Amino acid sequence: MGNVKVFFAKNFERAKTAMRSNMRQYAMLIALIAIMIIFQILTKGILLKPRNVSKLIYQNSYILILAIGMVLLIISGGNIDLSVGALVAFVSALSALFSVKMGLPPAIAIVLGLVFGTLAGMWQGFWIAYVKIPSFIVTLAGMLVFRGLNNLILEGETIALPDLYVKIASSVVPDFIGGADSGLHLTTIIIGVLFSIVYTVVMILSRSKKKRNNFEISPFYLFVLKTASIVAIINLFMYWLSRDDGLPIVLIILAVLIGIYSFITIKTVAGRHIYALGGNQKAAALSGVKTKRVLFWVYANMGLMAAVAGIVFAGRLNAASPTAGMGFELDAIAACFIGGASAAGGVGTVIGAIIGAFIMGILNNGMSIMGLSIFWQDIIKGLVLLTAVAFDVYSKSKAKKAA
Repeated sequence: MGNVKVFFAKNFERAKTAMRSNMRQYAMLIALIAIMIIFQILTKGILLKPRNVSKLIYQNSYILILAIGMVLLIISGGNIDLSVGALVAFVSALSALFSVKMGLPPAIAIVLGLVFGTLAGMWQGFWIAYVKIPSFIVTLAGMLVFRGLNNLILEGETIALPDLYVKIASSVVPDFIGGADSGLHLTTIIIGVLFSIVYTVVMILSRSKKKRNNFEISPFYLFVLKTASIVAIINLFMYWLSRDDGLPIVLIILAVLIGIYSFITIKTVAGRHIYALGGNQKAAALSGVKTKRVLFWVYANMGLMAAVAGIVFAGRLNAASPTAGMGFELDAIAACFIGGASAAGGVGTVIGAIIGAFIMGILNNGMSIMGLSIFWQDIIKGLVLLTAVAFDVYSKSKAKKAA
């Protein structure tokens, strides 16, 4: 009996430690679930209808992509990029220039758009990392420059784009199996099952590796509970999409980006350098981290993410527009802070930024369904952002007192 008590006490303490170390991210996840439940009730069940869930993904895909790039900037030392909305517009305008005005194949136009977006990020990264001009000034200048270039290219007109852009942003994976009779997109369900299997295997192998190397791991029952919960969510989500048109292609792009950047930040030396730069720049430099190079490439990556978002947004509109990307930078920054990134740098995750972006998206969608004025929507989103940052400041001050 005594051994049983010791076992449960030990595992309870380990669970508490795990919860405490990830408190901010868990809190945001709980907040996301709570907001979904509240708006599901307030919208009388409309929020989580299959059609509206698909709509949420399409409407917020470009903000989710921008948030992935923005969170790396914030982790690297509280840096931000005010130019990403204008860069989205610039890349969509370049798409029109290359594919419509110059007649290049759409695939080549997309590749050129990604290249120019990356070059724009490198341009800004050079001034910030090597010339030491504050990021606020450089990206504010970039916002004006890219917005101006967008208008020069389009000459104030909206230009329709080729079908490939629309397919990337608004089409779904074909149902190869054929579930029309059942009313379900069976290919989507099978993809969900296969992804769940792969995820479970990866988690088991990762836990085994940590155990072999004597790293601290969570209690087994917590591991099983967490893995089973995520697998259940994945399959429920894919089933829900299967009741509509199926798995959006843009969601596959998002999943790939989330997987790549989560791996980079958690498992690679480059990711550790980004966190080290944000935690303490001088200490990172003394430890051998090439801080200027890291900051430069983080901004180059932000340019690439803005280019991807620009192509997706252009496909969503089916056109390049002079007003594209207005306010996107604010939504991306807000998503990162709401998702647990610290304004001081050194803290944040890609998954957290995605959670924050979904919170913003559900707030927008839910309030729109309820018919709330855009003015009230802005007020509520501003208060949510302020609360998230205040929670971060409170958590840090509490941790310092405890230390």
